[in-house]
Parts: sequence; C-alpha cells; structure tokens
Amino acid sequence: MASPRAPLRFAEAVSATVSERTRSGFFFDFDGTLAPIMRDPAAVFPVAGAVARLRALAGLVGRVAIVSARPAAFLCERFAEVPQARLFGLYGMQTVVDGRVRTDAGARPWAPVMRTLIADAGRELPGEVLVEDKALMVALHYRAAPELRRAVERWASDKAAELGLREQYGRMVVELRPPVKSDKGTIIERETETLTRAWYFGDDLSDGLAFDALRGRQDRDPAFLGVKVAVANGETGDDLARGADFTVDRPEDTPAMLDQVIAAFPARTLDK
Repeated sequence: MASPRAPLRFAEAVSATVSERTRSGFFFDFDGTLAPIMRDPAAVFPVAGAVARLRALAGLVGRVAIVSARPAAFLCERFAEVPQARLFGLYGMQTVVDGRVRTDAGARPWAPVMRTLIADAGRELPGEVLVEDKALMVALHYRAAPELRRAVERWASDKAAELGLREQYGRMVVELRPPVKSDKGTIIERETETLTRAWYFGDDLSDGLAFDALRGRQDRDPAFLGVKVAVANGETGDDLARGADFTVDRPEDTPAMLDQVIAAFPARTLDK
C-alpha cells in the first residue's frame, strides 16, 4: 500500500507546475467557480478578471479547459476571448473542435425524450420551478422556492426511472440527462493522460468526480500531481472542501488565486 502524501503546500504546487509547464493543465467548472450562481442561468457571466486570467494561463501551460453542465455553445460565447481553451459542455456530451460544437453520438438519439420531458415538467411541476432546456439535458432549478426540493427530487427520480435517464444533483438543481458514460470524472481522466500536473477548480457535487479522477491518477502514478481547489459554499455541504487541497470563499476569489500562479512564471506580465 502506498504511503499517504503529506498535505500539499500552495507554493510547492505552483513550483511543480512551473517546472513542468508544457505538461500542466488547468480545468475549471463554470457556475459557482468562475461565475456566480444566479436564478436566471442565461444572465450569468464570468466574474471580473476570470477571462483575462484564463487567457494568460493558456499562454503559459499546456492545457486550459472549461468542464461544465452548460451547453457548449453557451461556453463558446462566454469564453470567446480564450480561443485556446478546450470547452466541454453538458458533462462532456458536447465538445468544441475547431470552433464547432460536436455532440456525442450516443446522446443524440435522446433528443426526442428530452422534448417529452420538457413538456411534462411544464405541466406537472409548480410554476416556481425553473425548467431549463439544454436540448440534450433538462435542469430543474428550485432556487426561487427551496422548500420544493423534495418534490422536485421525487419527480425527477420518477421520470429518470420511467425514461431511462441519469440524475445529477447540484446546488438547488436536479439535472436529467441521457445514460451516456460522460461526466467530469471521465473528462479529467481522459484529458490528463498526457499531463504530469493538473489543477481542477470546482464548487458542486459533480466536481467531486473530477477530484476523484485526480486522486486515482495520483495513486497510479506517484510522479503525477493533481491539485484540487474547492470554491466554498453553504449549499452542498463541506464534502468537496474536505477533499480539496485548497479552498477559496467565492468565485470572485478564483482570479486572485490564479494571479499567484501566473506571477510565478518568469518574465510574464498579466494583461489586466
């Protein structure tokens, strides 16, 4: 059995990343990590400075990526100024290649099922529940009425069983999606295969799968360094924070942490 690693120090993580910069990657969730959580999902934009930091990182390390439940087209709009970034939407069911969105072949046949689900949700759920249509995924937001959580979760569970869908729980939201084997963990497993250093920033339950993927790679390969950063919040408990190497208090603090990383690279001036 491998001996447990000593707690990671931030300066050590940064130094190790700088030393292997071309084989280092930075991966980010979007909502709650690079952007605030809001009642209207369409109104959400990255926090001040986030795009500039990602653009700077993209010129310093081998890989920068956004891994999100958002549709890939939405991510393209929000990160148009970081063309080097890899974009993974709908938990990897959509990817952006050469500026064009590609959809997983296994997910496409489920589009009619999602249309049925949208119609059912509109008829059967209380009006306070925001039903977000993501084409190949449906998100049921109860942020405007937290007391409806159990009712929404029961309805989602019943529909998942009826239609053969997967459930994903998050911050005052339940998402229903095709039973395609793609999530933040599988993306990180795949995208870090050629890397020796990888940082992942997240805030929600689904981000725990990415943390697990980094731990698994590190267990298999002692030379690999996985750095887990959690954005603290009171909505998902503290499990993610307990499993993180470092935490920040809110999305607005993510650019400040990235500043510390960027500043460690020699002869680089950040365009603020």
